[in-house]
Amino acid sequence: MDLFSYMREQNQEKESPLASRLRPVTLEEVAGQQHIVGTDRLLYRAIKADKLSSVIFYGPPGTGKTTLARVIANTTSAEFTQINATVAGKKDMEEVIKKAKDIRGMYGKKTILFIDEIHRFNKGQQDYLLPFVEDGTVILIGATTENPFFEVNAALLSRSIIFELKPLEKEDIKRLLLRAITDESRGMGSYDADIDGDALDFLADVSNGDARMALNAIELGILTTARSEDGKIHITLEVASECIQKRVVRYDKNGDNHYDVISAFIKSMRGSDPDAAVYYLARMLYAGEDIRFIARRIMICASEDVGMADPGALQVAVSAAIAAERVGMPEARIPLAQAAVYVATAPKSNASYLAVNQALETVKHTKTAPVPAHLQDSSYKSSGKLGRGIGYRYAHDYPMHYVKQQYLPDGLTETRFYTPTGNGYEKQVMEYLEKTERIRNQEDDT
Repeated sequence: MDLFSYMREQNQEKESPLASRLRPVTLEEVAGQQHIVGTDRLLYRAIKADKLSSVIFYGPPGTGKTTLARVIANTTSAEFTQINATVAGKKDMEEVIKKAKDIRGMYGKKTILFIDEIHRFNKGQQDYLLPFVEDGTVILIGATTENPFFEVNAALLSRSIIFELKPLEKEDIKRLLLRAITDESRGMGSYDADIDGDALDFLADVSNGDARMALNAIELGILTTARSEDGKIHITLEVASECIQKRVVRYDKNGDNHYDVISAFIKSMRGSDPDAAVYYLARMLYAGEDIRFIARRIMICASEDVGMADPGALQVAVSAAIAAERVGMPEARIPLAQAAVYVATAPKSNASYLAVNQALETVKHTKTAPVPAHLQDSSYKSSGKLGRGIGYRYAHDYPMHYVKQQYLPDGLTETRFYTPTGNGYEKQVMEYLEKTERIRNQEDDT
């Protein structure tokens, strides 16, 4: 390397974005991803022992795929080469492979080839790598934001270990931001800046686990904010929202506003207003509310407020909860909105909710009565001698699969807990119960 090249690299390093300068150098500096880089995990042990085989890092932007590749570059004794699939062609790969063969032949060293955005390579480009990965000419590290099982050749996948990176946790982002503000060697520590607690929470929330987005925002804030009278740069909530180009929604997850919005959301679904339900859903999603919390409230509303008027509401709500957790944000908004609209527009009945509450009160305040003998379990040997199960009438042996007999304990036989409203499907339930009552009355008359 000549003097000019050296100076160019030094200047580029100083002038590179904060997210690039702050990249971890060692595994211990890596934020999050403990499920793959924890001290007892395979990837950690392989990197530490410098025994890495071909791997593919898969995950959302800003979660550390390139960072891990850089850490490997800093710790391995192998030659490290990086190319980006968005601009590299076959000629570039041919040069890499030729160099790898030369290094292996002259020095006995392996070459690690890091391909960023590997899903951008077409089938032919990926196939070209196969024999060289197979014979160990190169150890492949691929990074992709797309599902590798759809975007990477099966033959290449079979020769690689896939590690899925998760969005960083809020606390991980906060630690990175605080480090960026205070680190004088690689961060912005020389600017004498600080950040308000609510601004720190806001950036950690809205970055959605993307460290790069959060670091870019804090860098922009520090570089563009004038110093206050005390000589410091203060990153306030207003500054943070401007830097990340997202309006602040006042939504304290542990305060009154949190409960006010979720209350309005539930009451809008109960009140059959799909527009209001979707609006409050959007407010919660925009503010970063836990999608699992939202899904739980929709399921409760589907059972409590729709109930037997449309039993399918609970099925839709449960399916939406599963789908939302499987796909994650931002796509999770779609099944959650579908469920919220379904529940809001479904016919309503709280009859089953009132029934169980009344039954619980009865159990709580009355003496526990024995189960009628004919309903008791008759499957064990001595049950017959004790009179258990004797006289039970099997409903399917009778017309309409119904027969009159006592089900409630003595003293409660005239109690009614469930009274259908006649809305939606409960109209059929009501008609069925009226038929069974007529059968009971006819038997009483005879």
